[in-house]
Amino acid sequence: MRIHKTAIISKKAELATSVSVRAFTVINDGVLVGPGTIIGSHCLIDGNTVIGKNCEIFTGAVVGSRPQDLKYKGEKVFLEIGDNNIIREYCTLNPGTGDGGRTTIGSGNLLMAYSHIAHDCRVGNNCVFANNATLAGHVSIEDLAVIGGLVAIHQFVRVGKLSITGGCSKVVQDIPPYSTCDGHPASVYGLNLIGLRRNKVSRESIKELDRAYKIIFNSGFTPKHALEELEKTKVKSEEVKYIIDFVKGSSRGLSKSCRVEK
Repeated sequence: MRIHKTAIISKKAELATSVSVRAFTVINDGVLVGPGTIIGSHCLIDGNTVIGKNCEIFTGAVVGSRPQDLKYKGEKVFLEIGDNNIIREYCTLNPGTGDGGRTTIGSGNLLMAYSHIAHDCRVGNNCVFANNATLAGHVSIEDLAVIGGLVAIHQFVRVGKLSITGGCSKVVQDIPPYSTCDGHPASVYGLNLIGLRRNKVSRESIKELDRAYKIIFNSGFTPKHALEELEKTKVKSEEVKYIIDFVKGSSRGLSKSCRVEK
């Protein structure tokens, strides 16, 4: 264990022997840090926070401090962070709210400088948050999503896997999986073709996805009627089946197509 002499580590925190902690960082009671993780200078790691192995946390990050929510009254809440995450300078990551409330962040994510993950959020695996990406409470970000710089996401929004949301977007409704979205409010511009190809989605599935997106977003159908049209066909693609389930489960409604007048 490599702990700088100016770091302050609670005796009630548990750090694996291979953890590194740099100058002027404070780690408080109840924190658990896995092997190989590096915590930079001037960080605060607080609360009932678990950090997995081989993470790297950069200067000034505040991880696990009390949620920014007026209804929080000091209940025991949690923040869980997986393995191999990169948390850049001055990110702020909050735990859940309510007794036993929990924020979870998966593995392999890159959170660039000043990103904010609020209370009760769920972040999957291998996501990228560009600088100043901001999540309100109860947001769900699925695997492989890319959130552009200065994007603000409304509470309870769900962002589908392998989607990409352009910088400075205002996200007030669910972002569908495999999509490219942008704007104020964010609108669907089409499929995230680069992401699909990089993740080796077959040409046949991409063709079926393209057809499904045209029915859902550009046909003029309501989501309910669009799904009825889709379900009349023999859907083979697992990606299209996933979209159908996503649309059915959307509580805030889907972001609209950029081709539909608002």
